[in-house]
Amino acid sequence: MTQSEYPLELTAPDISSYRLGNTGIDYVTSFDSGAPGPHAMITALVHGNELCGAIALDHLFRHDIRPQRGRLTLAFANFAAFQRFDPGQPAQSRFIDEDFNRIWSPALLAGEQNNIELTRARELRPIIDTVDVLLDIHSMQHVTAPLMMAGPLAKGRRLASGIGVPELVVSDFGHPEGTRLRDYGSFGDPDLPHTAALVECGQHWAASSADIAIDTAYRFLSHLRLISPQIVPARPTPHPPVAQRFIEVTQAVTINSDSFQFIADFQGLETIPMTGTVIAHDDGTAVTTPYDDCVLIMPSRRLSRGKTAVRLGRYVDAEPAAIGD
Repeated sequence: MTQSEYPLELTAPDISSYRLGNTGIDYVTSFDSGAPGPHAMITALVHGNELCGAIALDHLFRHDIRPQRGRLTLAFANFAAFQRFDPGQPAQSRFIDEDFNRIWSPALLAGEQNNIELTRARELRPIIDTVDVLLDIHSMQHVTAPLMMAGPLAKGRRLASGIGVPELVVSDFGHPEGTRLRDYGSFGDPDLPHTAALVECGQHWAASSADIAIDTAYRFLSHLRLISPQIVPARPTPHPPVAQRFIEVTQAVTINSDSFQFIADFQGLETIPMTGTVIAHDDGTAVTTPYDDCVLIMPSRRLSRGKTAVRLGRYVDAEPAAIGD
């Protein structure tokens, strides 16, 4: 199935009432408890067609969730792309000019290049520079188990472990074509305490992705002790806690031609048993698995030159702080 063939089970929320916020930045609202604690941020709509994060933030607003310590900022990131969301063509509003989750290089943000996404990132950058802990809510093209993308560093894996969901945590290094928000600046610096996690809540249009987004947001805030679990209203019934499993990504397959093609309709999380198994062809060159029991992470259907086709990883039996360190 292509992503547009999945049934649209979600309704895009009306976020217009959140435009003015209280930070001087459109669609960014910050609540300061006045008590010492971390500055936590939850971002939604980094991709304009990923509805679950917007639904989660709308839920937090409507239920007056406020931090009991520290500061909480809620941001609808690429709202311009979201405003173009069309239920008849739900896959078409991911971004306008450039993928908002590939532009978080300080050099690019400080450069002369300009477009809608870069302008918005530059608006958000001053407040993001004050954030201690970030949760970035996303969804995926295909029906796949939810994933926490914890980044390559021990501090990201510790955050994922503290949140406790979803079951699968991917220790990864992002995309060659550009820097993600979760890897921006101090989040990606092993010598600084600031950290971030990116949660992939399931297929874009699945009703379950919104429930997972809301539950993950509450668990994130509870982990940071910004809220007490006992006072959370109208929360979706959370799934029972399970032991998390960690996947270490070892490489990303970057597309080198205009004729890249997978050999099968991979959906994600397939485990390929044998080293050297062909999984795709890139202009006649075979793309093969580098080791036994290779796990395919989020194979893409946006197969254009320079983009990531799939990430390759393996399950690891290790504590979060020990993977790859």
